[in-house]
Amino acid sequence: MPSMKKKIMVNSIVGGLFVILVLWAIISIPNKSQKNTNSEQSITKTDQWSRIKKEKLITIGLDDTFVPMGFRDKSGNLVGFDVDLATAVFKSLGIKVKWQPIDWSMKETELNTGNIDAIWNGYTITSDRKKQVAFSKPYHKATQVLVTLKKNNINKFSDMKDKVLGDQTASSGDQTFEQYPKVLKQYVKNQKVIGYDTFDKAFNDLNAGRIDGLLIDEDYARYYVAHQSNPSDYTVTVGDFPVNDNAVGFRKTDKQLRRAVNKQLAIFQKDGRLDKYSAKWFGN
Repeated sequence: MPSMKKKIMVNSIVGGLFVILVLWAIISIPNKSQKNTNSEQSITKTDQWSRIKKEKLITIGLDDTFVPMGFRDKSGNLVGFDVDLATAVFKSLGIKVKWQPIDWSMKETELNTGNIDAIWNGYTITSDRKKQVAFSKPYHKATQVLVTLKKNNINKFSDMKDKVLGDQTASSGDQTFEQYPKVLKQYVKNQKVIGYDTFDKAFNDLNAGRIDGLLIDEDYARYYVAHQSNPSDYTVTVGDFPVNDNAVGFRKTDKQLRRAVNKQLAIFQKDGRLDKYSAKWFGN
């Protein structure tokens, strides 16, 4: 009988040691999510210019359907005004650009979690965006316009009374629509807009008659219309929305990166390269 008790005691001790070893092993395993969180915090809380220079690579986020700023040509190549300009700016700095298509409604999140290093895609400066990102110096101006089908005889914003309007979700047009309600919002049906994740989908619905008008950046509107088989089928109406500045969006911690880009933009403006790209994509 005593030997049986002794045996049970030994088994209990061994079992206890086994449990302790298992727990120690679990605690010792690296926490992948914690590691990723620390990595993200490192990116968003420190200036990344030294890393970008060392890797000779920067990741820029864009909506790759946004003509003529950044979009896919018939061969699937990424082209556009901002693509040309950003590529040239960083080439001058000895850095290659990696373009990352993103959900435009998540652009600031993508930037501030470190998934991209900059937003460069017809990105309009607004007071709300200034709270989340640091902007470069402005390099282009544009306004928001209304695109309609000519057959519907909509020639001024008030002609949209009780009609259906579309725009891109989280775009500058979307913000402008809400910020200046007396310009267009007061006229449209239910004073609401139908949001699309990309403008090409919105144009499809406009052409199909599912919406009556589309609020959109003027550069996109005129480029799209000019490249249709029948440009005369459309009306582009300019209202009383303000003219906005386009700039590059950076994390607020990336001060050196911002200064480097600003310096190159100033050089490009002075030596005429900025005008050259503008003429190529917007005409004279």
